[in-house]
Amino acid sequence: MKAVIQRVLDANLKVDGKLISEIGFGYVIFLGIKKGDGKEQADYMIKKIPPLRICEDENEKINRSIIDEKGEILLVSQFTLFADTSHGNRPSFFEAETPEKANELYLYVAEGLKKQGIPVKLGVFGADMKINQTNDGPFTVIIEKE
Repeated sequence: MKAVIQRVLDANLKVDGKLISEIGFGYVIFLGIKKGDGKEQADYMIKKIPPLRICEDENEKINRSIIDEKGEILLVSQFTLFADTSHGNRPSFFEAETPEKANELYLYVAEGLKKQGIPVKLGVFGADMKINQTNDGPFTVIIEKE
């Protein structure tokens, strides 16, 4: 499982021109689920993300978490995080989990983060989404769990 976390001032997500989700300060998290991933990897993400200190404190030091800042999360499933570009010019997505299993784990991670007290907004699984975000920093980190 792989999470690309971008700290944002705000973000919104649309499908077919319709606003689906929007957040203020927080994280846009692109979550990729690999074949064979399960609750062990999901639980790791649920435990790791909330206390992650990637927000600035009053002294402009990276010392606060999304919980400390009362931020929000826009969680977006993104199978393309497991693209294999090692052969040719067209990526292969063989390593990405099947949609049914991936959606189940995506929703499991969302619920787990909500239980940590973080407002979580979702994308539309499998849809062609348009995401606008104002990156803060920019500050991007990647968390992976095999």
